[in-house]
Amino acid sequence: MHLTKKGLQIAVLYGLISGLFLALFLKVVEYFTHYKVYTLLLNVDYIPYVKTFVFPELIEVGFHQIVSIALAVCLYILIVYRKISSHKKIIFLSTFVCFIIGIALFPTTTFSDRTPEFTSIPSFSYWMIGHIIYGYILGLLFALNLTKNNTTP
Repeated sequence: MHLTKKGLQIAVLYGLISGLFLALFLKVVEYFTHYKVYTLLLNVDYIPYVKTFVFPELIEVGFHQIVSIALAVCLYILIVYRKISSHKKIIFLSTFVCFIIGIALFPTTTFSDRTPEFTSIPSFSYWMIGHIIYGYILGLLFALNLTKNNTTP
């Protein structure tokens, strides 16, 4: 298993796909429940200087996609570096990392008046479900590519 340009390109694509799923999932949840989890996903109020600007939704989704792509590329590098070839281990790793990221990012809700209360159990639950599914999809895409090519992406 080697780090390849094609593997990096595939990781970028998988980051886009899974990132779009997470954004769509949280947007639908917010639409039907009115818990501001999609708003939290796109929120940049915790980033100095950037928080002084008001961005259109499409640009905010673009920021989210950049983070998703970066995460997918990092996971790809980790899978290659650690020589992980088991589908279950790839899916577990990806899901676990995204679970941890979900936990780590939820407290950023305290930096904004537009996002859910930190103590909102439903918001936290939807947020975590979204991140777990996001990680599972990302891991599944990597694992399926492994099956298809009999090599890490």
